[in-house]
Amino acid sequence: MMRLYLAGLVAVFAGTTIPALAGEKPVQFWNLTEETISELYLAPVGTTHWSPNQCLNDKDGTVETDEMVTVKNIPPGQYDLKIKDVSGRTCVVKAVNIKAHAEFSVGEKELRNCTK
Repeated sequence: MMRLYLAGLVAVFAGTTIPALAGEKPVQFWNLTEETISELYLAPVGTTHWSPNQCLNDKDGTVETDEMVTVKNIPPGQYDLKIKDVSGRTCVVKAVNIKAHAEFSVGEKELRNCTK
């Protein structure tokens, strides 16, 4: 118990967290569409305050079909998603529920509001 407490103190003073010790996993987006996604933005429902491109959190900057990417700096809540895939299609998916330490996905059936 003392080691865990000390590790926590070291993390606080170093300005980091220790998710492995806390049992936390990051929020992840799971691409269940038929295309590789090159841009993924989140904004609180009804706003246009888009996050940075979350695809840049992947080593190659894209999220392929059936691949997951960590979503950073997005607290739990409901978000609109703006997705651009490599075919040039841009889609907005409304009111996606994002939960802490969980994954969320988008498939082809959710991509109804698209332009090319």
